[in-house]
Amino acid sequence: MTDESTRGELKTGGGHGYLRIATEEAFATRELVEVFLRMIREGQADKGMVSLWGFYAASPSQRATTILERLLDLGERRIADMDATGIDRAVLALTSPGVQPLRDHDEAKAIASRANDQLAEACGKYPDRFIGMGTLATQDPEWSAREVHRCARELGFKGVQINSHTQGEYLDDPKYDPIFRALVEEGQPLYLHPATPPDSMIGPMLEAGLDGAIFGFGVETGMHLLLLITIGIFDRYPDLQIMVGHMGEALPYWLYRLDYMHQAGVRSKRYERMKPLRKTIAEYMRSNVLVTNSGMAWEPAIRFCQHVMGEDRVMYAMDYPYQYEAREVHAMDAMDMPAETKKKFFQANAEHWFKL
Repeated sequence: MTDESTRGELKTGGGHGYLRIATEEAFATRELVEVFLRMIREGQADKGMVSLWGFYAASPSQRATTILERLLDLGERRIADMDATGIDRAVLALTSPGVQPLRDHDEAKAIASRANDQLAEACGKYPDRFIGMGTLATQDPEWSAREVHRCARELGFKGVQINSHTQGEYLDDPKYDPIFRALVEEGQPLYLHPATPPDSMIGPMLEAGLDGAIFGFGVETGMHLLLLITIGIFDRYPDLQIMVGHMGEALPYWLYRLDYMHQAGVRSKRYERMKPLRKTIAEYMRSNVLVTNSGMAWEPAIRFCQHVMGEDRVMYAMDYPYQYEAREVHAMDAMDMPAETKKKFFQANAEHWFKL
């Protein structure tokens, strides 16, 4: 890597031709972290939470303590970190897995509501720097639908983030339809963010240390998006937009095979659930799916994704504070692409899809 001093200072303000809008940035509340620790102590947490939050909330390691401090800050430290890496605006959402693992539904709803209020307060204090996405207690879909409306109409948020499965259940279940209906009514996107795989699929990954961001997140969330596409979510809601991070959780790379095998499965009538759709999977990816490069500051992957999905559907993200690297911002600035395309990647696409 080139020494940082030779790259030049990273500055906000758009003097380089675009603003940098980071679209998958996390925060936490102390209340939620304490609930994670309680669930781990009381044996209520699944294996993924024990692995993830048993580390970030309890380890004395420098990585864990620094990330937790940054997660809990919605003020000057976060702003300083953004300034230091040239990030003009950050789209913030409650960190994974949010309140979705909580068994007490009333507690989950109360914590989610307070987290949304806390984020709204921070966005109000720093309106030129922070953009909010709401969090939901998906255990109660009807309440969650009402919270989608509250977040949009009262709190000024620009979308909703759901952290993949809810205690092993996925959003393709019809009971979650009120959430999608509310999103479409508000004209807002769903950010489908990873969670650790549920106990039913985590075993070999956990044993190998592959359960989290290194691999398990992408496998689990990519599967979730495929569940939604193949159940016909975009036929039911043609205007719905779903965002996924980490360069599309590998799905853009697989599109040819996904389409071929999906169509073969439909023709063979091998699976009761697999019905004909109005479009191919690749076509839905180009009309209803948006991708951010969170955690994937890698030009070949970004340019490939722009090629197969369209340059209007690929956006910048840092994945703060889990992957806070100034050198990655430099690398993204240095990508070999037309100025208009680079502005779309860093700024214009986020402004369009989040309606900023």
